[in-house]
Amino acid sequence: MEKKVIVIAGPTGSGKDSVIKGVIARCSNVNFFVNATTRKPRVDEVHGQNYYFLDNPTFLKEIESGNILEYYHRTETDTYYGTYRPDVLKKIEGDGIGITQIQIVGAKKLKEMFNATTIFILPESNEILEQRVRSRSEMSDTEWQERLAHLKREIEEDLPFYDYKIYNKQGELEKTVDEVMLILEKEGYKLNRVN
Repeated sequence: MEKKVIVIAGPTGSGKDSVIKGVIARCSNVNFFVNATTRKPRVDEVHGQNYYFLDNPTFLKEIESGNILEYYHRTETDTYYGTYRPDVLKKIEGDGIGITQIQIVGAKKLKEMFNATTIFILPESNEILEQRVRSRSEMSDTEWQERLAHLKREIEEDLPFYDYKIYNKQGELEKTVDEVMLILEKEGYKLNRVN
């Protein structure tokens, strides 16, 4: 099966979003999947560009029809988020390659359906991770300890599933993107490099 789907995962603060942006900037045929959600759009968000904004009944019908490949439900807000099959198929048409940042359940589904290569991004240390996470929001020591416990669980339980593990060292984003690009080329992705 031709390699058309890339999954990049990792904890908050690992730099996975920056890595994805770096890969997209270097390849004219790699595009980010746009997911579906039932939350209301924010003022600056555009349907089909930031998310496909659906109401709950429509989202549930799309699950039944097979158009939501995987999803999760945030019970406290009764909000759904999911991988939207029509967008996936649109992004991988022709020489297109799709890239996404997703939870483990979705990563497994995309591996099964599209033979996706899965890459887990890690910070070089828990101290660096803490600096990155705390710089984004006010967080108590208790909240940080809860986040750290979740991270350890994620690494112990999920990490073995991923094809590759990469450390995104502080100040070395370009090297991390280089490493991801080499992996993708080794895996057989036909990347249209722009530089």
